[in-house]
Amino acid sequence: MDNHDDAVRRVAAELSGSAPLDAVVHNAGVWSGPAVMPVNVVAPYLLTALLPGPRRLVYLSSGSHFGGRPVLDGVDWRGRTAGSYADSKLFVTTLAAAVARLRPGVLSNAVDPGWVPTRMGGPNAPDDLELGHETQAWLASSDDPRALTSGGYWYHRRLQEPHRAVHDTAFQTQLLHALAEETGAAL
Repeated sequence: MDNHDDAVRRVAAELSGSAPLDAVVHNAGVWSGPAVMPVNVVAPYLLTALLPGPRRLVYLSSGSHFGGRPVLDGVDWRGRTAGSYADSKLFVTTLAAAVARLRPGVLSNAVDPGWVPTRMGGPNAPDDLELGHETQAWLASSDDPRALTSGGYWYHRRLQEPHRAVHDTAFQTQLLHALAEETGAAL
């Protein structure tokens, strides 16, 4: 277990001792370097596996997930080497779909916030910063019937069709197995 896992386990333990959360937005993200897989994939998986009761889960994806490869052989989950951002976003989008399938009482969705001008996106990013967070907040709290659905991939409150691997149950199962094996925590 590495430092990322320890930190997630501490957060889960602290939150488990309080009232169940209404929603969790998995918003942390890393663009490049060795922390890509631990932060973008392992941390949201582990928190989802360990934290009981949130009724809504929102995972931050990216349009870059379309460039991801649905291949798990050789993935460095611990972050000893640089990870692929596109692969990480494909994996976390697949995680959101798998949770929606396996936990029918939980609303689980992935959101592409767009390429927004943040520290990560850079000052010249062409998308709207305000729209970048609106869909996550809406999915986490709205009673709009569209926000009360699960298993979607959203961009600016519009349902989009994700990479074909996202809804492939065999790939979902392989991903969940690899992450359970890596973390010692089954979903």
